[in-house]
Amino acid sequence: MKHPHAHIRIDFPEGCSVGPGKIALLEAVERTGSLSSAARSLGVSYRRAWLLLHSVNDSFVEAAVELSTGGKDGGGSRLTPFGKALIRAYRRFESEADNLATRHFGSMKARSVAGSGPAPIRRPLPRALQRPTPARKRTAH
Repeated sequence: MKHPHAHIRIDFPEGCSVGPGKIALLEAVERTGSLSSAARSLGVSYRRAWLLLHSVNDSFVEAAVELSTGGKDGGGSRLTPFGKALIRAYRRFESEADNLATRHFGSMKARSVAGSGPAPIRRPLPRALQRPTPARKRTAH
């Protein structure tokens, strides 16, 4: 990568969000026509992919993906026109953010990860600046 790159997550007022992982999943579903194939291509579990996909579908008035269950002809997944529009909007916004990142940070030279010398000491963020971690649900065994 020659230029700075922005990793963008869009948070909507209703509490939902869309970021690189969900968009990559939607793109993989479009490419493969299957949620399980999309999950495999991204190296995530089927359950994780299913949860992400349902999160996207439940977050908007329109569904991004239509799922059909397996059967004689097998199941499948297909993007809706809204799902395709969501991907296009996200990728356009990401491209504009990358252009801004290059404009604002392009002259700054980062040290190579495999570069010489010790890595700088990284201290944890003060508690007030840390993101709250979501509480985990306990399940009965």
